[in-house]
Order: sequence, then structure tokens, then C-alpha cells
Amino acid sequence: MTITKSVTFIAKEGSEAKMKELLSAMVVPSKAEKGCIFYEIFQYENDKKRFMAVETWENETALDGHKASAHYAVYKSSYEPFCDDKYSDELEVLR
Repeated sequence: MTITKSVTFIAKEGSEAKMKELLSAMVVPSKAEKGCIFYEIFQYENDKKRFMAVETWENETALDGHKASAHYAVYKSSYEPFCDDKYSDELEVLR
């Protein structure tokens, strides 16, 4: 069963460029991971402080592998000083 999530980040005032850099660095290595179906980072055009990661994984094992990756560890240890708020939602594809 696939897992699709959206993760919203709201950068602190003046930290938009650093947040963009940190999140953008996740795209290429995440897409190369086993079990990654979709992984993109979006920045809201009408609110440059707001970013959204949308990701789809083949299963829980693939998502766990992502969370255990070196690039995830770098992101996890680096984003908080630049982030005002973060929340995630699991999404269901309607068919």
C-alpha cells in the first residue's frame, strides 16, 4: 500500500532562502531512493515563507528507509533554526 504525505514548512522571517536551500537539497537523493514514487518540494507563489513537500512511497519500508538516510539526517538536524512551523498530513488518493 503506497503512502503519500504532504509536509508543510513555514520559514522564519528572513530565512526563506535557507529553507529553500535545505529542502531543495532533499529532492535528488530522495528521488533516487528505493521505493520513492514521487518527491517534490513546492514554494507557494503567494507566500514565499511557505513550502510543501509532497512525497509518495511504495510502502512503510521505503518510507522508513528514507527516514534512515544520510540526507534525511542532515535535513532533520538543520531545518529547525530556520522554521517557524511544520506539520504533515497523510493523503489518500481518490479513485
